[in-house]
Amino acid sequence: MKVSLTSFGLPRNGVESEDSFAVKTWDETVIAVLADGTGAARRGKEASARIVESLVSNYAARPASWSPQKALTEFTRLINHTLHHESLLHDRSTEMVSTLSVAVIEGNWLYGLNVGDSRIYLARDGKISRLSEDHVDADMKHVLRRAIGLSPQVEPHCFERELSDGDIAFLCSDGVSNVLNDETLSIKLSQRIAARAIVQHARSVATDELLDDMSAIVIDIAETGKLRAVSQLPLPIPDTLRKGDIFDGYELVRPFQHSDRVWLATKDSQRWTLKFAPLDARENETVLNQFVKETWNATRLRAEFFVEAFVPERATARYYVMEFVEAPSLKTLLASRRLSVDEAVELGRFLLAASAHLLRLDLVHGDIKPENILVISHYDHLRFKLIDLGSAVEIFSITSRAGTASYLAPERFHGTPISERTEIFSIGVTLYQALTGAFPYGEIERFQTPVFHAAKAPTRLNPNIPPWLESVILRTIVVDPDLTYQHYSALAFDLANPAKVEPFFHAGTALLGRDPLRFYKTGFFVLLALTIGLLIKLLSRL
Repeated sequence: MKVSLTSFGLPRNGVESEDSFAVKTWDETVIAVLADGTGAARRGKEASARIVESLVSNYAARPASWSPQKALTEFTRLINHTLHHESLLHDRSTEMVSTLSVAVIEGNWLYGLNVGDSRIYLARDGKISRLSEDHVDADMKHVLRRAIGLSPQVEPHCFERELSDGDIAFLCSDGVSNVLNDETLSIKLSQRIAARAIVQHARSVATDELLDDMSAIVIDIAETGKLRAVSQLPLPIPDTLRKGDIFDGYELVRPFQHSDRVWLATKDSQRWTLKFAPLDARENETVLNQFVKETWNATRLRAEFFVEAFVPERATARYYVMEFVEAPSLKTLLASRRLSVDEAVELGRFLLAASAHLLRLDLVHGDIKPENILVISHYDHLRFKLIDLGSAVEIFSITSRAGTASYLAPERFHGTPISERTEIFSIGVTLYQALTGAFPYGEIERFQTPVFHAAKAPTRLNPNIPPWLESVILRTIVVDPDLTYQHYSALAFDLANPAKVEPFFHAGTALLGRDPLRFYKTGFFVLLALTIGLLIKLLSRL
């Protein structure tokens, strides 16, 4: 089974949410639980948290003889009885009330149930179907007719579906489904957008009347458990690759300079790029899993920013195929010339657009640098492609120095997780190098822990850089993370609006450096005041 899991929530008031959710995986099992504590109940938040914890922990330890559906139903009735009884005992009323939606994937089947109006959807081939029921009053949609803790007994709505490769299961609280209709959700899920982006979009379009706690879980199913035996077949990892070797009709022509595991190949008079699993993957399961994940990321990123990739249906070795783009890397181009200002701005916009696309899948590239950027020359402009997704990871997931040292943000050397901010630093170093031919902080060795000082102004190396662009670049590579751009959108805005870019100055820059005109004006008036004071003093003595 190959699945990608994302979850995200936003509180209505910016402080505390009544929603709770969790996802857990083991072996060929995935369980996702989402509960929305009702605002009318004083202990709704506590109820939702306990429901989620109870369902996840109990299901993981369910009796072997119980089917998934029986286990979910019995555990739901148990937590309902517990919360209802406890609430009456301590509060003398039903104050621990919450909705519940739960989905379990085992093999190639989806099992689930719901109580209340937190929804569960299944998206397939661009179409979406709702698996859950809304247990609300026919006239007053905000009034729940069924919820966990509301009554001594509860009858959940149960369902099960056979899954296919590429399906997406989606769970959300009513804060999301009340704002985004089924058509909008279908479009978002068909684009394989992560939970974070869906919730943030819902928040951005919600009216004051519909603003509520918002939570969502996306289970993107690349391959169901039915194909696990196939995916885990002992596909050989070739030892020595030679020119003329043939794999599934692809004939190897020559290796690329940076790796003997990446080859130019031909098939049916077309050229392709083949990337094979590293030899270490034979004995090291971690390395093998990393390559499988790289393959998954490469094959699902179908956008103009990246080269198209796929795995042959009946592959006889562990590799994947990419379209061959006959273009040099930016590193190769920079060996002969620098980019012009317009070309550098276009590069910056491209990298931000590609990074924003990755972010919608909760991913960051992790190793943005000239070597991983292809440059496609047209008559009057350049186009770019971002390659090598072997370093792509979930945002906030990496706290090591993974990446290329010279392009790492200073905080990455001290255990800060990878984020939009750290990726922006890599983009800034790339732009600095593209315009000046140099690194802002010198070339950093892999195991070195550098000391960062203020970077040299790029105009000292390339006087053609306009002041606004220099300010943008200096802000992307500033050592203090609080002074840089925090999000891709902020940097993209400045690149698109040069007239609105504010000058950038390093902390501690004197007034003369920050605003010479103001400095001299201030000096003039100070001297004028002193002169007048002296004249008055002299006249008083006459």
